[in-house]
Amino acid sequence: MGESEPSRRTSVHRALGGGLVADVLLWKNWCGGVMVLVSSTVMWYLFERAGYNLLSFVSNVLLLLVVILFFWAKAASLLNRPLPPLPDMEISEESVAKAADKLQIWINRALSIAHEIAIERNLILCLQITAALLLISFIGSKFNFLTLVYTFVLLSLSVPPLYDKYQDHIDDKLYMIHRKIQTLCGKLDSNPLRKILLPSNKAKKME
Repeated sequence: MGESEPSRRTSVHRALGGGLVADVLLWKNWCGGVMVLVSSTVMWYLFERAGYNLLSFVSNVLLLLVVILFFWAKAASLLNRPLPPLPDMEISEESVAKAADKLQIWINRALSIAHEIAIERNLILCLQITAALLLISFIGSKFNFLTLVYTFVLLSLSVPPLYDKYQDHIDDKLYMIHRKIQTLCGKLDSNPLRKILLPSNKAKKME
């Protein structure tokens, strides 16, 4: 029970941002969750099963919106009714700055990983990145991009609420897996082959 108490204090809702997105992913906002699920299912069916063309679909939707807005505005001017309630279509500098900051974090993280592999010659990290890229390549060869996106939506709407419900049990299993991975990494660090492939710090300084 002592090991599971910290996981009990972890808020999944706060980890997901604590806003509308978190409410949708955890099904606290049922209307939003149903809308995302239904819309993504319809989009996947139209493009994947019905063979509908994405460019044609986007152009038809935009054409319908333009026609609706035009006739709505015309009818509003003739009948002395309010115009269509359009949102503010300007991107604020604050939003651009936040997006740039997040992009900078991801770029710096990628450069840090590249530095660890190329300069520090981190064998464990290299093996992890290689395995992840091979896994992505294998999955990409089995499914197309649209199916992957739809699968990601389904997982996003199912994994967070399941983890929130069974958090203690999942954390215990993840902790056991983490300990086993640490043990395996320790064995790799002490492997003589690693010492041959990666020179020691003393050898680097002598160079």
